[in-house]
Amino acid sequence: MSYETSSFARPWLGLVAGRPDAALTRRSPHSPWSVIRRPGSAASVTGTGGRGRRRRGGSPRRFTHWVENIAAPAVRENTLAGYRVAAYRHLIPGLGAHRIERLEPEHLERFYRRMQETGSAPATAHQAHRTIRTALNEAVRRGHLAKNPATLAKAPRLPESEIEPYTVSEVQRLMAATHGRRNSARWAVALALGLRQEEALGLRWPDVDLDAGTLTVRRGRQRPRWEHGCRSPCGRKYGGHCPARRQVRADTAETKSRAGRRSIGLPDELVALLRKHRDEQEQERATAAQLWEDGDWLFATPTGGPVNPRTDYDEWKRLLKLAGLRDGRLHDARHTAATVLLILGLAERAVMGIMGWSNSAMAARYQHLTAQVRRDIAQRVGGLLWDSSTGDPESTS
Repeated sequence: MSYETSSFARPWLGLVAGRPDAALTRRSPHSPWSVIRRPGSAASVTGTGGRGRRRRGGSPRRFTHWVENIAAPAVRENTLAGYRVAAYRHLIPGLGAHRIERLEPEHLERFYRRMQETGSAPATAHQAHRTIRTALNEAVRRGHLAKNPATLAKAPRLPESEIEPYTVSEVQRLMAATHGRRNSARWAVALALGLRQEEALGLRWPDVDLDAGTLTVRRGRQRPRWEHGCRSPCGRKYGGHCPARRQVRADTAETKSRAGRRSIGLPDELVALLRKHRDEQEQERATAAQLWEDGDWLFATPTGGPVNPRTDYDEWKRLLKLAGLRDGRLHDARHTAATVLLILGLAERAVMGIMGWSNSAMAARYQHLTAQVRRDIAQRVGGLLWDSSTGDPESTS
């Protein structure tokens, strides 16, 4: 796939040919913001200054300067993929008839509504909103726009799904189900420390100091990505299934934020589990012999390689069934850890440091009070306000 845009040195501003019937009613240059060309469109605008001209025909190449030249070098691969989907699948076809300097919040709000009316999920519409807001922020920063209409537009509403963390007794049942299974300490790390999946799978032994009882998060495990390595077509649809496949994504990447890079104290029980885990891994290393991949992974495959996130997810689901617990996301282990820390009364700043939150607003998102905790609070309030020895509320007045 290739993309085309005018350079920022060229004086053009606009989203062009967003619909098959879109007409160019104005072509005079105003600002060096990128011109976006829709695939298969009948016309596009290019220019080197002065007057514009129409160019008809040409291959269906698509490009935006912001996505490919500004965002691409600065954001992670997954973020860039989201920008590209939002821009080339939704924003350009849906808003291409509007010049950026004439774009109003109402245009965006109608666009978000049409997206959902035609089958897009609220999350997809919200992703489009975040993408155009970020892109237009750059236009404002460079002086090409006076204001960003996306910051004024009402964003699509995302459905709120209440996440119930697991109770202490459920966590104990889950931990019991891990006994005798490979990498059982992996789940203790998730439930006790609240590490994200990529953080736990990205740990290496040098990140853990068992004598000092600390663990340092420095990186995250990325989902593997492959491409075909065969010279002649092997007939496999996906690069990951090719016998000569080549890995095109690194195993790990640095944490997204400074808050994500953190050191965490380990409970004594978890230190003991990790010591046992190290001994078990040494036995696997001896069994694998020359097949062992020496990557120093804290949680590894039987031959020492990094654990695939999908394999890790499947093991989580198996453990839930084995423990007889309700189905839940792997990220719910993180919710559980955060809730336990908050219930224990730790200072919010301390919880932020353990969880790797970058701002205090995250704390509110993770304070999911379970029914058991709510009952406990109600009982404490009752014991405080009414004398249990008399059972008479009036006696306290």
